[in-house]
Amino acid sequence: MNDIAKLIGHSLLGKELSDAEVEVLGELMRERTLADGEFLFEDGMSDDSLHVILTGKVEVVKRTGDDNFASLAVLRDGELAGELSFIDGAAHTVGLRALCETRVLSLGREGFEGIIDSSPQLVYKVMRAVARSAHRIVHRMNTEFVELSNYIFKQHGRY
Repeated sequence: MNDIAKLIGHSLLGKELSDAEVEVLGELMRERTLADGEFLFEDGMSDDSLHVILTGKVEVVKRTGDDNFASLAVLRDGELAGELSFIDGAAHTVGLRALCETRVLSLGREGFEGIIDSSPQLVYKVMRAVARSAHRIVHRMNTEFVELSNYIFKQHGRY
């Protein structure tokens, strides 16, 4: 098993993949190192790649005007990024900025779609990992919304 395949195997993307499936996926992915403060992508940018944070931390940011950004979340080792744009090709609504030197693996949609016929189970497992990641994001956002609502309206004794 090559080094990239081993890294995939320890991420959320590779959680339920066999060694052979990880090898196939590893051939399709490219590794990139981001410097502290470097953007993986910015909001408004179109990108058809699914990204796996290998090492380091990436901040999810939204531009608030001029050169200012609001921090929305921090992604860490093994987490996925860019899931929805990977699926639908739409422009990103947030940016991802490295908080330190960060290694990332990226899977382009075109290469991924090239294995649909030859590895349908692998495609299914990857898409299930993407759905799990998106579900986790929605769950976190819902929880934060409820907490903020409780704070604003001073409900449930949690303010």
